[in-house]
Parts: sequence; structure tokens; C-alpha cells
Amino acid sequence: MDFTDSQIARYSRHIILPEVGGKGQKKLAQAKVLIIGAGGLGSPAALYLVAAGVGTIGLVDGDVVDLSNLQRQILHTTARVGVPKVESGRQMLAALNPDVTVKTYQENVSVDNILRLLTDYDLVLDGSDNFSTRFLVNDACFFAKKTLVSGSIFRFEGQLTTIKPHQGYPCYRCLYPEPPPAGLVPNCQEAGVLGVLAGTIGVLQAAEAIKEILGIGETLADRLLIYDALEMKFRRVSRPKDPACRLCGPQPTLTSLQGDYTVSCTL
Repeated sequence: MDFTDSQIARYSRHIILPEVGGKGQKKLAQAKVLIIGAGGLGSPAALYLVAAGVGTIGLVDGDVVDLSNLQRQILHTTARVGVPKVESGRQMLAALNPDVTVKTYQENVSVDNILRLLTDYDLVLDGSDNFSTRFLVNDACFFAKKTLVSGSIFRFEGQLTTIKPHQGYPCYRCLYPEPPPAGLVPNCQEAGVLGVLAGTIGVLQAAEAIKEILGIGETLADRLLIYDALEMKFRRVSRPKDPACRLCGPQPTLTSLQGDYTVSCTL
């Protein structure tokens, strides 16, 4: 593909980077990224991926914009309260970069639809707000051999990791074998969350996605990045493979998607 003059101007700061260049920008233009959740994490991630020129973005979310979302979900505006989040997001992203194709899926992910949703995409960003969805997305990406960038936030702390067991790295279940019992972890409505924290982790998700698309930098696939907004500290901890993992271990007992991904908490 050849870039137009306006596209060269738009992506010029990328193109002059030796690690990106014209070839890398073409990789971005040809990439397809599915974002699960058009909320606190999905908003900044989508904005920066679209600004970067990622060619196709899929937005999955069954919810509508609520006034309480606007403290952190920057894809949306006060005027679009009550509008489906995927449509609100599409309008914002199209205004930012009309070169990008934005596909919308006004539905919540489930055992019945997740593999269909993943099919046409190269890479997945999970910005969901509950453990049940994160386990479902991890398992589906494992079976579909899709790279997953997973982020989460709670109060003043965020976590980020990249998951690609199809390349020999650990899966999400190597870190958390099972969802916590229902009611053990309070949700954001009960515990609160610093709005700007969503921006920090969502932008880092976009950065990891771009690195994966371009094949540059150091992967987070064997590390967990933890960010403490109050202390303004980042730390990385090792995330080794679990030899007894029931999904990606040598003797797996989880060989297909289960039908019991019950919502146990939200973040």
C-alpha cells in the first residue's frame, strides 16, 4: 500500500523513527485489533491506537453511556449519555482519524460469541471490568492462538501484562488459576477508582499492542507490570508458567470454553 500525502503528514512522527519507519506504519495500517470494553481502559487504548493508524479497530460493549462513566471513560461525552458505548466510541474515533475502520459490536462477550468476535482480529485488548470476562477472554484467546494485552485497575493500582501462550509464554491462569469467590473483591461502585488511572493503564495497553504489531521492544509476556498511582511507582514482577496450569500446562484439563464463567466481581 502507498500512503497519501495527508497520511504521510499525519504519521510523520512515526515514520521518522528508525524502529517504525514507513514499513512499520504499513504494518499498523494492516493490523486489526479487537478491544473488549469501551470503558475506562478501552477509551484511551482505542484513541491512541486509532491515532497511531491501526487500520481496523473492533469495539465490543453491550452497555450505554452513563453519567458516572465520564470521570474516566474519555471516548464519551455528556451529550452522548444514553447512547450505546460502541456507537459513542465510533463517533469519537472516526472524528480523530477517518482512515481507520471502526467495527462495533453492541453485545457483551460470552461463551456463545467470543470465538466469533475474535476470528477476524490479529490481537486483542481486554479492558473488561470483571474477572469472569477476563478468564473467558484469556481462554478464548488461548484456543484461537491470539495475542492478548490484559489490563486492570482498582482504586489507585493498575496491572498490565501481555499473554501469548501460543508462543511459549504463560497464560492468565498461570497467574490467577481461578476467579475469586463471588463478593470477595468489591467493585468500582463500592470501592471507587481514580479516573486518571484508567488513562495510564489504557495507554500502556495501546503501547504494548503497537510493540506487538511492530515486533519491537521487550515483551511483557513473562512479566506483570504493577503501577501504584499514589506512590507514583512502577514495578515489574516475574510471571512464570505454571507447570500445573489446567489450560496451558502439559496435561491440561480445560480443553474447551466452559459454560460457567459466572460474574464474581468487577474492577
